[in-house]
Amino acid sequence: MANFTWFYRLASPPTSYAAAGRLWLWFAVPAVLLIAVGLYGGLVSAPADYQQGDAFRIIYVHAPSAWLSLLGYSVLGVSAGIGLIWRMKLAHALAAAVAPIGASFTFLCLVTGSLWGRPMWGAYWAWDARLTSELILLFMYLGYLALRSSFDDVSRADRASAVLALVGLVNVPIIHFSVNWWNSLHQGSTVLRVGGPAMPASMLVPLLESFLGFTLLFAALSCVRLRAEILMRERRPTWLQDGLTVSASHE
Repeated sequence: MANFTWFYRLASPPTSYAAAGRLWLWFAVPAVLLIAVGLYGGLVSAPADYQQGDAFRIIYVHAPSAWLSLLGYSVLGVSAGIGLIWRMKLAHALAAAVAPIGASFTFLCLVTGSLWGRPMWGAYWAWDARLTSELILLFMYLGYLALRSSFDDVSRADRASAVLALVGLVNVPIIHFSVNWWNSLHQGSTVLRVGGPAMPASMLVPLLESFLGFTLLFAALSCVRLRAEILMRERRPTWLQDGLTVSASHE
């Protein structure tokens, strides 16, 4: 059991609050640099696609946003499940913290996908399997947030929203495999595919930089929101007051 003491310490609000406070900047700085380099490489340096022309460049925002929409809901659903099963309040706090971040990236994914679809498909929207399931994902995010806000009691909000989050997890693999399971207007994977990426290095490297940069940005925002969520739940925690007192005495 001694090997898992770190896990129980991490579940402690003071420990997690302090850890998130240290980590967010370590995530944020490389995130900004990688996003800047990736977007410059994709939007400026990379050559135009031989079929899509310059319209393909939206992939450097769209693809990372799509990835984070799924990652965000996976973190949300797993954290909510842990909180529901083991009654770990910090897990519920993490789920509540990442929900609006994941919803924002899902919305960005849908908007950029629609902008790409207009020149490619001749319409901003088509009831394609992946587009439809991604829209359902946004509704699941919004439903989770709305359900949480409908309860005044945090514990009841945690339990009710956790059940909804777990139900929504079913949609994550559906989105990922939709282009393989059904006839789809949406193109398949161009990076993680048998035989290697279908993109030249001049296009692929900026895309990978954007993926990593956006992922680190997601982590940084999650740390900031988790700290805010912990403070909201603790309501004048003595450990925070003691920490502020110590900090003030050192000044």
